[in-house]
Amino acid sequence: MRFAAIGDSFTEGVGDDLPDGSVRGWADLVAAGLAAGLDEPVDYVNLAIRGRLIEPIVRDQLEAALALEPQPTLISFNGGGNDMMRPGFDLDRIVGLIEHAIDRCAQEGVGLLLLSGGDPTMRLPRGAMMSDRGRIYLEAVDGILERHPEQLFVDNWSDQELRRAPYWSADRLHLGPLGHERVAARVLTALGVETDLPTSTDSAPESRRALVEAQYYARYVLPWIGRRLTRRSSGDGRTAKHPEWVRIDPTAVHRAADAPHEPGKHADP
Repeated sequence: MRFAAIGDSFTEGVGDDLPDGSVRGWADLVAAGLAAGLDEPVDYVNLAIRGRLIEPIVRDQLEAALALEPQPTLISFNGGGNDMMRPGFDLDRIVGLIEHAIDRCAQEGVGLLLLSGGDPTMRLPRGAMMSDRGRIYLEAVDGILERHPEQLFVDNWSDQELRRAPYWSADRLHLGPLGHERVAARVLTALGVETDLPTSTDSAPESRRALVEAQYYARYVLPWIGRRLTRRSSGDGRTAKHPEWVRIDPTAVHRAADAPHEPGKHADP
C-alpha cells in the first residue's frame, strides 16, 4: 500500500508534538497501523501544511500526490477547517472542490478517503459561528455522499467523545496526542484494520478562571488575530514534512509498539 495524506494542520499533526519539536499526528499513526495490521510495508507521504485553505490543498497538494512515482493507492483528504474561520465562507465553492478531488482520484484510479476534523467549538471564541458552519458543512458532505455512494467518509466532527477537553491541545483548536490517537483508530477501523478507540478517563473539569482565560487569549488568540490582520498564515514558509515516499516497516512498528513509552504517546514508526 502507498498512502498519501493531504490537508492542513489537522493532517500535518499539529498538537501531537515530539521531543525534537516536530509533530506526528493521526496520519503518521494510520501509516504505522496499516503496516502493522496488514503485516506488510507501507509507503507514506504527508503533504499537509498547517494553515492551508481548501483550494490550495486541492490545487497543489492533491495534484502533487497524484504526480508521485509510483502513484498512491490511497489518499486521505481533509480540508475546509481554515475556511470556516475566515470571512466570506463559501460553502458551494468548498463542495465543488471536494467533488473535484473525488473526480480526479477516480480518473487516476486512486482510492480516496474523506474525513472531517474533530469539533473544537465548545471552548473557542466565536465557537457558535464555527459550530453552525460545521453543521452545514456536514449537511453538504451528506449531499456529496448521496451523489458518490461509493465514497468512504470518516466523520470525526460528530464524535461526541472527541469534543471533550482531554483530547485537545492547550490552544483548544488542535487535537492533542490522545485526540490524534482516537482519529487514527477511527480511520484504521474504516480501512478494515480494527482498532480499539482510545478513551480518556479524565473527568476533572477544565479550569476557566479569569487568569487562565487571560493567559489563553494572550498566548493563542491575539497572535491568531494578528496573523489575520496582516494576512499571514501559520504555514507561511513551511514545507511538507514527508514530501517523498517513506517506507514504514511492519517489523519496526511491532518493535516500537512493544517498547515502553509514555501514556498517550507512541514510539516513532
